Amino acid sequence: MRWTIKPKPETKKLEALQKALQVDEVVATLLLQRGIDTYEDAKTFFRPSLADLHDPFLMQDMDKAVARIEHAFLQKENILVFGDYDVDGTSSVALMSSYLKTRVDRIATYIPDRYDEGYGVSYQGIDFAKDNDFTLIIALDCGVKAIDKVAYAKEKGIDFIICDHHRPGENLPDAVAVLDPKRGDCNYPYKELCGCGVGFKLIQALASKQNKKVEDLTQYLDLVATAIGADIVPITGENRTLAYFGMQVINANPRPGIQAIINQVKKTELTITDVVFTVAPRINAAGRMKHGNYAVTLLTEMDFALAEKYATEIETFNTDRRDADKRITEEALQQIEEHKEQEGFTTVVYHETWHKGVIGIVASRLIETYYRPTLVFTKSGDKLAASARSVSGFDVYNALEACATHIEQFGGHKYAAGLTLKEENYEAFKQAFEAVVSKTIAKSLMTPEIKIDRKIDLRQVDGRLWRIIKQFAPFGPGNMTPIFVTEDLQDTGYGKCVGEDDKHLRITVTQPQADKIVCIGFGLGNKLDLITNKKRFKAVYSVDENHWQGNVSLQLKLRDLKA
Repeated sequence: MRWTIKPKPETKKLEALQKALQVDEVVATLLLQRGIDTYEDAKTFFRPSLADLHDPFLMQDMDKAVARIEHAFLQKENILVFGDYDVDGTSSVALMSSYLKTRVDRIATYIPDRYDEGYGVSYQGIDFAKDNDFTLIIALDCGVKAIDKVAYAKEKGIDFIICDHHRPGENLPDAVAVLDPKRGDCNYPYKELCGCGVGFKLIQALASKQNKKVEDLTQYLDLVATAIGADIVPITGENRTLAYFGMQVINANPRPGIQAIINQVKKTELTITDVVFTVAPRINAAGRMKHGNYAVTLLTEMDFALAEKYATEIETFNTDRRDADKRITEEALQQIEEHKEQEGFTTVVYHETWHKGVIGIVASRLIETYYRPTLVFTKSGDKLAASARSVSGFDVYNALEACATHIEQFGGHKYAAGLTLKEENYEAFKQAFEAVVSKTIAKSLMTPEIKIDRKIDLRQVDGRLWRIIKQFAPFGPGNMTPIFVTEDLQDTGYGKCVGEDDKHLRITVTQPQADKIVCIGFGLGNKLDLITNKKRFKAVYSVDENHWQGNVSLQLKLRDLKA
């Protein structure tokens, strides 16, 4: 692990913020590192308000989208809500369809089959719309690159409204409206919305025409928060406000489908991290193992008994997903070991039988072992399909763009993408990808990095600091959990390995002039030797809370240790 301490803020700015907020240097540093340098910025950060959300009509084409949907309402047209099969896509479809059904009856949903249709807008979906007299398709979390498909729909008399957040190509589809903050000509102030976030801006705009305020739409924010967490978009600006209020809905009054999942995982107060690791994988499992329709059905069901039944079905898919994920990861690791002599700057593996629904998870797992931009391929019809994942700081989307001559189709983000190619192009693509990455990746990025906010002493870790840190939530990219480093630590003599195969480390540490505090280090069991026999060491950690038999105490969540 590379330990990188973030630069210390400018002294003048630090002192000015300390004075304005009446906080200590540690808190002022954390805020300045997040771009918060005034009293007003801090007030917005600590006390988010729905009033801070931007006017949806600032988004390019929003007026056209609203006018076309209102026309469809008046003309009693059938509207098809189309979305991708992942959490962002299914949440978007659930959000849009449930809102539109409060206005009119003629609404249906369509999620493409991951295996038969693949990612994004599909010809089969358009044919379904034509056969069932749909004259308007609202596509969410996909569509910004679907130029040929939107043209095909137009020939059949079907209009498109696209709500996407992926990077557009050179040209946009000929849709009635393309809502995407990443459009070059879009002046919307916040660029990092997820697909569900763009969908929420559209229903906000539609509701405003009925003189409704954003506060009237809070019931949809549990879906938006779930999508924000699952899609790993920055939790800054508008996303932070949406996630903040969405988490309140999830913990106080979520829709029956989300409540049914929460009941299964037996959690009480959820953080956005819990949503990412417990709620989102279950919603995702439907599209991975069976069909995304199951997720939409769960998320739109208002009868709690039925929602519990659907959640039980989805739990089965999730169990299957875990089993497949574990088996394929083991097979992929074995494949890499067998070809160690070919090791370079990338990891690219392929097997025709691997389950397409879990190759993205497997790619992430491989990065945990071999820290390289990674692609996992499987057979999909007469083509090969892959999921790409990257390491922190490296843009895998740009790398794929540089290999476009070998690829049939690709799309995604800086750190996660998907692609398809012809089997005969696999070897040439693999070589091209390795060549591009080897030329463009900084060698330092091949070692995992821990970004440390600040060096502090153990005595600075107290209840007051913890209460303020809790107010920094929800955490995520752009607003990660504060990470500290402390030197000159000693174990009190009771440090030990715990958990299955002694994988984890549990120690109680002290430092001169400081109280002792319990630490837990997940996956750090192999560092036990560093702390035995009262050896002095330094640790990187976040501050956390331990709940045990009704007692609550502070603890440190260790990220790494060094002598």
